[in-house]
Amino acid sequence: MHNKMMAVCGLALLLTACKQTPTDTWSPEKANNWYASKGWLRGCNFIPSTAVNQLEMWQAATFDSTTIDRELGYAEGIGLNSMRVYLHHLPWVEDAAGFKRRIRTYLSIADRHHMSTALVFFDDCWNNVYDAGKQPPPIPGIHNSRWVQDPGIAIFTSPALADTLERYVKDILRTFGKDPRVLLWDLYNEPGSFGAGTKSLPLLEEVFRWSREINPTQPLTVGIWNPDLKVLNEFQEEHSDVITYHNYLPPDMHQQDINNLRSFARPLLCTEYMARPLGSRFDNIMPLLKKENIGAYSWGLVAGKTNTIYAQGMPVPDGSEPALWYHDIFRKDGTPYNEAEVKVIRELTAK
Repeated sequence: MHNKMMAVCGLALLLTACKQTPTDTWSPEKANNWYASKGWLRGCNFIPSTAVNQLEMWQAATFDSTTIDRELGYAEGIGLNSMRVYLHHLPWVEDAAGFKRRIRTYLSIADRHHMSTALVFFDDCWNNVYDAGKQPPPIPGIHNSRWVQDPGIAIFTSPALADTLERYVKDILRTFGKDPRVLLWDLYNEPGSFGAGTKSLPLLEEVFRWSREINPTQPLTVGIWNPDLKVLNEFQEEHSDVITYHNYLPPDMHQQDINNLRSFARPLLCTEYMARPLGSRFDNIMPLLKKENIGAYSWGLVAGKTNTIYAQGMPVPDGSEPALWYHDIFRKDGTPYNEAEVKVIRELTAK
């Protein structure tokens, strides 16, 4: 415990010592002009059905461009035009040049399907320990059983990792920071989740600072997801060029979030929604987001190894299909889980 506390304190001191407050957050006018040029953004959080987590998606041995191409074709066929995609620093550490080639390949495939891409750097969700190489198979019936955090617990046990993360972020931004196929940079998914709380603040501050130093042409953002994390929320709101948020609740509660976030006078993008058992569905939330001109990114496209058809906290040990899918739109062969939902999506996208 003592050594862990020293590591946490050491990281905080390291990051605080070189911290500076960014002064070049986009003006609301610049942000709104950017958003007006994009049209209505609608899509999914995407990982191919053959990948159990971000590492399996991006490592050379398991990068599956054939499945990516096929599944983005399903999305294009129902009128979706943008995807939110998670990166991970470990494939960059293992092979930076190869990792960037694979990102280029992904972006080329997405562009052929008329998809822009929001790229995500860090993430506090799910498993906090990970290894390069062959990834373990999914645990039957367990939601996101092998998804991994980035950087996870390693940032506290190995404070020098901050230097690696800085080089990683800056290299990716130098390489793709003017690429028109990249919509925006989502710097940190759900900071403070899985018990991290304000321990995530130093890295949150630093990833904004590193990114501002490179100054990509695309906007920077970190999504609001938990109203209880006030310190993190205030920092995210102050430093994001466009306001992104997550909401898996029914329309009346979702509308409350929209009303509150409108006070920032910046574009709004809902980068996670749609959990059927919670009352967030395509038929009741997607029309609301279109009416409000808010970017709409549901969780999941094709049911696969991430097991996101299963509800969080409600395992199905035998791995049988649940009566009501939690997330996802398509089966692997491209048939919809729910034809009525796809009809709604097509009507909204005029596809």
